[in-house]
Parts: sequence; structure tokens; C-alpha cells
Amino acid sequence: MKIGLVDSGIGLLPAAAAVRRLRPDADLVLAADPQSMPWGPRSAEDVADKALACARHAAAHGLDALVVACNTASVHALPALRAAFEPLLPVIGTVPAVKPAAAAHRAVAIWATPATTGSDYQRRLIAEFGNGAEVTEVPCPGLADAVQSADTEAVAAAVKAAAVLTPRGVGAVVLGCTHYELVADRIGAAVPGAVLYGSADAVAAQALRRIDALGPVPDGRTGTLEVILGGRLSALPPEALEYSEGAALAATSVTA
Repeated sequence: MKIGLVDSGIGLLPAAAAVRRLRPDADLVLAADPQSMPWGPRSAEDVADKALACARHAAAHGLDALVVACNTASVHALPALRAAFEPLLPVIGTVPAVKPAAAAHRAVAIWATPATTGSDYQRRLIAEFGNGAEVTEVPCPGLADAVQSADTEAVAAAVKAAAVLTPRGVGAVVLGCTHYELVADRIGAAVPGAVLYGSADAVAAQALRRIDALGPVPDGRTGTLEVILGGRLSALPPEALEYSEGAALAATSVTA
């Protein structure tokens, strides 16, 4: 079984690590284009082109499922990706966890990139799944880039700025960018008492469900890991290893 994951950069690590936890035997192909970050300010057509290029590089390695582990790409590229690869290759998108957050809490904040905050897409999610909760949209300028570069000081500054915009007493913070899940501990510390809602676990489970791979895990086999950056086979970038998800993938994978 081989699962590919696509993102602009290392935001795909949480979903990849979640797949690895559920299926240690799964072979993973991580395809990103960090030189083109950030994708948020790009046009929908440009995002679709970037995501399709990454997806084609991953699909060339013989996948059973493709995960679009990026909120921006899921908004702008999912139709094009599904048209290109389905039904032969299931394509699974990423949706911010507004629904479970609003089902459990009356006050919710959504942390997202400035391009996503206030967008028609996010407003539709709130209208459809907000469940009458008081929802605050919080832009987080620079946070995804700081996470990508593993710049601890820049992450701290961006998290602090977003926390100031987050109403006191919110019950939940939805992590509306996959990069943010890599610094969930720092976000949680900045918004004490709030429950954080990411997408990685649900996306990983859905990918495995689509290929009927949620059953027993074979004993003794460790999945391989292939990394494609900008179309070229690579190692995990050093920045990825600064996060627990990246370190766990490196430690629990066989290099393909």
C-alpha cells in the first residue's frame, strides 16, 4: 500500500505522521514545492497548477491514494486533481475541523492564513457547520512561513499576534492551515483552556478508509518514505526534523 501526500511545504507532515501511526506498514510519498511558498496569495489557477505538478510527481511512484494535505490546495485544486486522477486513484482533500469544533463548543476561533481568513470558502464552512456557535476568524500573517523555516522566534511572534486577536474564553481553536498543527503545543499555550482542532487524524483515517486499509496491521513490516521536493527526489529537509512529526517519520520509516 502506497499513499502520496501533497502540500506546498512541510504542512503535510502531520497527516503523514497520522498515516504512519495508523498503518506503520504504509509506504509514503511526500511531494512538495517549498520554493513556490506561500500558495495562499496565488491565483486559484496557479495553485491548481502547482498542486497538480506535485501530485503527478507523487503519482508516478504508483500510489493507492493521494492526500491533498493543504487547505489552500484543497480549496482551489481539488476538482482538477480529481478530474486528473479519479476514479483510478482516490483523492482526499483537507477541510478545517469547523464541524466538530462547533458541535462541541459555543465559542470558536479559526486560525488561518490571511488569504483564507474571510474568504468565501471559509464563510461557507462557518455557515454550513457553525452550528450557531460564535465563530471568530483570526488571520495569522507569517505563521506558515515561520513554521516552514522552523524559525522559533518568528513562530512565537506570529502566535502571540494571533492570540491577541483571539477572544478570551473561546472553547476551541480550529487550525485552518496544516502547517499550524506542527506548532500546536505553542498555540495551545498561547490560548490556555482552548481545545485545538486539526485535520490530520481525520484525513489519514479517510485516506485509509477509501482504500479499505483500516484493518489489522501486518506484523513486522515498516513502510518506506520517499520525498520529492520541486520534482526531485530528496531527503526530508532539516526543518522537518525540528518537529516531532518529521522526526517520528524519519525514525519509523525505511528510506526508499
